[in-house]
Amino acid sequence: MLAAGLLAGGCAAPDRTADTATARQLTAVLDRRAAAVLHHDTAGYLAVVDPDAAALRTAQRTELAALADVPLRTWTYTVKSVTARGADRATADVELDYRVAGFDTAPATARRTLELARDGSGGSWYLTADRPAKDAAVPLWDQGKVVAVHGAHSLVLGVGRPTKELREIAETADHAVPAVSAAWPDTWAARVVYLVPASTGEMAELLGSAEGSYRGIAAVTTGAVSSGEGRPGLADRVVVNPEAYAGLGTFGRRVVLTHETTHVATRTATTAATPLWLSEGFADWAAYRREDRTAGEIAPELATAVRARDLPAALPLDDDFAFDRDADELARAYEGGWLACELIAGEWGEDALTGLYREVGAHEGREGAVDAAMEKVLGIGEREFTTRWRDYLADRLG
Repeated sequence: MLAAGLLAGGCAAPDRTADTATARQLTAVLDRRAAAVLHHDTAGYLAVVDPDAAALRTAQRTELAALADVPLRTWTYTVKSVTARGADRATADVELDYRVAGFDTAPATARRTLELARDGSGGSWYLTADRPAKDAAVPLWDQGKVVAVHGAHSLVLGVGRPTKELREIAETADHAVPAVSAAWPDTWAARVVYLVPASTGEMAELLGSAEGSYRGIAAVTTGAVSSGEGRPGLADRVVVNPEAYAGLGTFGRRVVLTHETTHVATRTATTAATPLWLSEGFADWAAYRREDRTAGEIAPELATAVRARDLPAALPLDDDFAFDRDADELARAYEGGWLACELIAGEWGEDALTGLYREVGAHEGREGAVDAAMEKVLGIGEREFTTRWRDYLADRLG
């Protein structure tokens, strides 16, 4: 059980769209539910569930048990809207914000839809249904019992996977975090939460996407880019696809987790102005930076194209990184971004590469961001850089 001093649960004030009186009553119900989660209080958790809904009470008991190993620091509900269905029934759209102790400095958010009923005329409100909101991601604990494995720099939360596998992921993550800190000089938390669902299908549920989007993708990082002003805290997650990840060797697993962990470290400097060739290329650059591999081994698809005299005309576009792209095209996009960052680090220096990353992210909007940042940091514009990059591809891969 967590120390009481670490717990902060409750319900924030409802949006104005909510029926005020009903929302206040539902807030009180959810306050009690939040406190029960943080204290692993099964009786308290079930006290707000319809006493006559046996199946729901069993499911809610299972859900709370699934959270037992997760070191929660906060758990807070915010009622966003309430739709009355007669005098004694209501549907509430709710945001659940929670923080993992020792890792999250800002809350992760899950959208839920709750159905409630009043016990008799003017009686207490009870929960009659609890599910993810329409098109919302499914949280890990909805998929089964969560097993937590603690590393030196990591927390691995898994469902339906062997504990040995989760420990091996934690060990790899503990290599990745220092490697990222060595590549990215800015201060970051240097502690990361990794989620490992049971299958590719469950991974897609965690991300609120179709299963086919992630076949063959070993891991992804969740979290929105910042507004350009930076964010004081983050609750990013690296989500591992256990099926694709299992097909990698030691080197591949290390590269994948270092790449994804780089996205966590650079998140506050990554904005809507940052093109994917730079964010993905930098993450690959950090992952391969100290690995003993040739350019041809790291970029085989682009090497094949270059040797066939099929040099790309321009830096990869964002659309080139879509997961549903042809596998070879997707690989060439990543490889091209990596070699662009390799060129910058090799010719202008690693400080210039990280400085360019920050400068692009600080620009107001995408248009002109890369060109202006390159002029300032590298002393050349995007057009001249693209020419040098194409020559660099021919030299390194030809």
